[in-house]
Amino acid sequence: MLSDIEIARSTTLKPIAAIAERLGIPDEALIPYGRSIAKIDHAFIKSVQDRPRGKLVLVTAITPTPAGEGKTTTTVGLGDALNRIGKRAAICLREPSLGPCFGVKGGAAGGGYSQVVPMEEINLHFTGDFHAITSAHNLLSAMLDNHVYWGNQPKIDGRRLTWRRVIDMNDRMLRNQLNGLGGTTNGFPKEDGFDITVASEVMAVFCLSKNLEDLEARLSRMVVGEDDKKALLTADVVQAPGAMAVLLKDALQPNLVQTLEGNPAFVHGGPFANIAHGCNSVIATETALRLADVVVTEAGFGADLGAEKFMDIKCRKTGLAPDAAVIVATIRALKMHGGVAKDDLSKENLAALETGFANLARHVENVGKFGVEAVVGINRFGSDTDAEVELLKSLCEKIGVTCVLCTHFAEGGKGAEALAREVVAILDQPRRAPFKTLYPDDIPLLSKVETIAREIYRADGVEADPKVKARFKQLEAAGFGHFPVCIAKTQSSFSSDASVKNAPTGHILPIREVRLSAGAEFIVVICGDIMTMPGLPKVPAAVNIRLDDAGLIVGLS
Repeated sequence: MLSDIEIARSTTLKPIAAIAERLGIPDEALIPYGRSIAKIDHAFIKSVQDRPRGKLVLVTAITPTPAGEGKTTTTVGLGDALNRIGKRAAICLREPSLGPCFGVKGGAAGGGYSQVVPMEEINLHFTGDFHAITSAHNLLSAMLDNHVYWGNQPKIDGRRLTWRRVIDMNDRMLRNQLNGLGGTTNGFPKEDGFDITVASEVMAVFCLSKNLEDLEARLSRMVVGEDDKKALLTADVVQAPGAMAVLLKDALQPNLVQTLEGNPAFVHGGPFANIAHGCNSVIATETALRLADVVVTEAGFGADLGAEKFMDIKCRKTGLAPDAAVIVATIRALKMHGGVAKDDLSKENLAALETGFANLARHVENVGKFGVEAVVGINRFGSDTDAEVELLKSLCEKIGVTCVLCTHFAEGGKGAEALAREVVAILDQPRRAPFKTLYPDDIPLLSKVETIAREIYRADGVEADPKVKARFKQLEAAGFGHFPVCIAKTQSSFSSDASVKNAPTGHILPIREVRLSAGAEFIVVICGDIMTMPGLPKVPAAVNIRLDDAGLIVGLS
């Protein structure tokens, strides 16, 4: 059996101009990065923004497990399948982070015969967008510390700065540091630390900005600390946003690539889904919707984190609304939620499947709370038995949702044609319910967290100490109470405890910290032990990634 990278490498890619032509993008609007990657220039993007939007399909998933679900693979397979049945479809994905690529996941460009390509470039440096975001973030860090060092006006107390540094790599040793040692010529001693680039507010701002003007305005509003009277300090206090926007100017232009079947794919931006909002850039989604009849996009992790943030943050801020949703699951993962160990997942276990189905059922119910009709896409494995398939179909029928078996990993778009037809059936009929966000803008911030905890996580309540409650009140008094909340918690459970699988109830959501993302326009609520700088596992994916004797990359999957 060929590996993902071998499948990708065996495919003859079409010139990127031919892919662009499928969407009506002229050659002069392309900024090529070789033969098979291009950015789309700002002028063309602006010229199409008055066109009507196509239909938007959101791909989300059950709570992830080590058994795998295949959300990105399904997004790609569905996009290919829609094109196979006569729709002009495009897909929109996030760019992979080097942290997960060399940490746990390996590559993040789909899998099998449902991939975006060239997968090596997409998974590694691509067009340099993440490097630009890292540089822009750290430029602000350097300018803030330099301002303090020289005693520039207005005076900033370095002890009250909250702006950290970032790097696009998993490195736990950088989480907390003491910087500026070695004498006065090296700055001033301060506690500091790094987050991973995809957790940077610059990344979140980048992905929510509509254009260059909006980008610079959002950068200017980012809060970097407080003065000696506890008034908020923003990035423009050191006049950094102009230079930051210069570093981000080219990066903000969406990246166009293709699937293995030669269909258009926008791969742009990559905020973390358990720390930020976990969606590709607004500018890529909006551009795709103006050029294609149907756009398939994905939200990070399970629907409790990814889909909720897609609806409550991205859609709230842009006026977007999914016309349909696909919830991806595997029988293997459902059995794991039902209590089966990973090594035993290939054995038939109907009882565990029925128990674990509660996780899928909850995600279906949750997506419906936003007024979005869903279909379940089952990414089929060879070990799935006929009895398990029939049981899953009957369980889905009982809760009133269509369940479609998909084989796109092995067969590409052909294996997702049945799913595509079910999605089109939803798109072709009037909405059953109007789209709505989970909570209004004007309720207290803590009430917003409680609403998500109760309605999406099925928690009995929220645990917030007096310091956290005071922080919410402070943010409301400062004029940020209308912002949505972005819950940062483990992706592995509805609860804040990663070890609790399936569909727990009666738990409490503990709030550890509250952070303001004033430029991105949301409040980050950090729960449990979630980290903004991940660490590497005991055996990182990087140990298997190398160059062979011919200079080709191996081990990237």
